[in-house]
Amino acid sequence: GFRFPLQPITPHIAVTEILREAATLIMLITAGMLTGRTAHERFGFFIFAFGIWDITYYLFLYFLLGWPPSLLTWDILFLIPVTWVGPVIGPVINSITMIVLALMISHFTNKSFKTKIVGREWLLLILGSLVIIISYTEDYVSFLLQKFSFAELFNPTKLDAMMEYAMHYIPQSFAWWIFLVGQGLLTLPLIIFWRRNLRLLKN
Repeated sequence: GFRFPLQPITPHIAVTEILREAATLIMLITAGMLTGRTAHERFGFFIFAFGIWDITYYLFLYFLLGWPPSLLTWDILFLIPVTWVGPVIGPVINSITMIVLALMISHFTNKSFKTKIVGREWLLLILGSLVIIISYTEDYVSFLLQKFSFAELFNPTKLDAMMEYAMHYIPQSFAWWIFLVGQGLLTLPLIIFWRRNLRLLKN
């Protein structure tokens, strides 16, 4: 089910889930590669497809299963290198951001094939993404640090003990301030990208 605390799954199901996620990622990358006219537009179509997929994933879960009951419902988002958890509205906001950036890239590529994301914009996008990841992993890592040291989190010999302890994990609080800082860092390069390309077109 979708409720915490987490329940262990069999190795067969775990491998199946990993392969399913890998197949989905390959499909989304392929869609970007086949539809973009330039390297940057191919990246744009990849994140566009990713954003649409992520949002429709939640929509179909809701229509079929009635889950999530609200946008503030907790969900497991990713498992590497540690478990990412957060309210559903978080990845939905991230997906909308990706869709907007993709549409900007395509819009300006229609005007000029020289359209690209430049260094400082990439830096802000990467930095914002890292901060967002911290917001999704902060609560879970804080839970593990109640029993294990930071160094032990990366110790393979402690993996079984950590997994057993993680079965008792129930999300307590989401680091909204970290998330909002990360989302701000992601939004800023979109504004810079839009204004910079508008100036280029006028010149």
